[in-house]
Amino acid sequence: MINLTTELHDKLKKREATVGIIGLGYIGLPSVIQFVKAGFATIGFDIDEDKIKYLHQGKTYIKHIPDEEIKMLKNNKNFKATSNFSMLRDVDCIIMCVPTPLGKHLEPDLSFVLDTAKAVAKHLRRGQLIVLESTTSPGTTDKDIREILEATGLRAGQDFYLAFSPDREDPNNKQFTTSMIPKIVGGYTKDCRKVADALYSAVVTQTIPVSSTRVAEAAKLLENIYRAVNVAMINEMKVLFDKMGIDVFEVIDAAKTKPFGFQAFYPGPGMGGHSPIDPFYLTWKAREYDFHTKFIELAGEINTSMPYYVVDKVIGALSAKKKTIQSSKILVLGLAYKKDIDDTRESPSLKIIELLTEKGAEVDYNDPYIPKTKKMRKYDLKKKSVPMTEKTLKNYDCIVIATDHSCYDYELILKHALLVVDTRNAMKGLEGNGKIVKA
Repeated sequence: MINLTTELHDKLKKREATVGIIGLGYIGLPSVIQFVKAGFATIGFDIDEDKIKYLHQGKTYIKHIPDEEIKMLKNNKNFKATSNFSMLRDVDCIIMCVPTPLGKHLEPDLSFVLDTAKAVAKHLRRGQLIVLESTTSPGTTDKDIREILEATGLRAGQDFYLAFSPDREDPNNKQFTTSMIPKIVGGYTKDCRKVADALYSAVVTQTIPVSSTRVAEAAKLLENIYRAVNVAMINEMKVLFDKMGIDVFEVIDAAKTKPFGFQAFYPGPGMGGHSPIDPFYLTWKAREYDFHTKFIELAGEINTSMPYYVVDKVIGALSAKKKTIQSSKILVLGLAYKKDIDDTRESPSLKIIELLTEKGAEVDYNDPYIPKTKKMRKYDLKKKSVPMTEKTLKNYDCIVIATDHSCYDYELILKHALLVVDTRNAMKGLEGNGKIVKA
């Protein structure tokens, strides 16, 4: 094993290893770009033929990743994109960046991870490094993934290397790009960690080696649960302060002037991205240990309740204008889960639209980055983004700002809207003459 370790470690140091990345979405595609830029021969794998086609054409399919980056890939002899998983045998390092959603009963859905591991197992050879980046519960890598791979007769830590290195991608965060974010690396054995650390050291400014894959898996959950709990706290404060006639955003601005012991989190219409999912992975795993994660589950309940709060505010705002929710025309601004991206994963906007529709409203949306909706795990809205014009704005009884995209002209919105329910404090500093309701 020492010879295998030395051989792969040296290939990584010299950037002579071939890297394969499975899953070319919000996590996998930025990783592909980094490895190609670092000089590695890189193969991107995905079952979505449309993504492969876009990459071959040099066109982006993720809003915040510009065409120039994809053209760079297309014109680089070191890059290939394919749906042919038999080519996994040709790579030295395999990075799995596939979804880990929740099932309809909020149970962890590891089907994408396990199916990918089975695909890797079909082509596994001695000396390869397998890394999982998908967020999951502790034990997935060193138990579930390992057992699938070892069914080939090869042994982790002896014949191949196994590691977990959680993604920390924050879409469209220009301050902290993929290469600038420290990378946690946990290996099944010390040799596994050594080669995985060499892999990531070539493309990020700092690696954080930890003692095991389970520590790395737990660290990722802690990061996102920390955010979820704090967002839940501030969401609850928003609801309370609203009843007290206090502006929660002004409170936050005042509190964050304290130079220690306080970190500002901001309320919204709910939580989106993968963060709302992560707590359920840990609470589900905790049941194996006869442990009830009350604090974490309460945070999840608060965050998932926020779309209901927003809808109640819309109903109240319409009532104050002598209108009912039934048959009211409502325009939701922003379908993405956060500003200036085209990612709708777990977006609270989707739930808000569903709830408003159930109440009898006629609901449309506008999002410049999402021209039409796609079928998702829980939603199939079958809607297209309506144009943002003076005439459009005047045509709705209420405008709900669910995502505060930077490109929105909020003065134009305020001028022509009959009523605005603002969930993001986007109208801060604008005088609404009673048209603005904060939610």
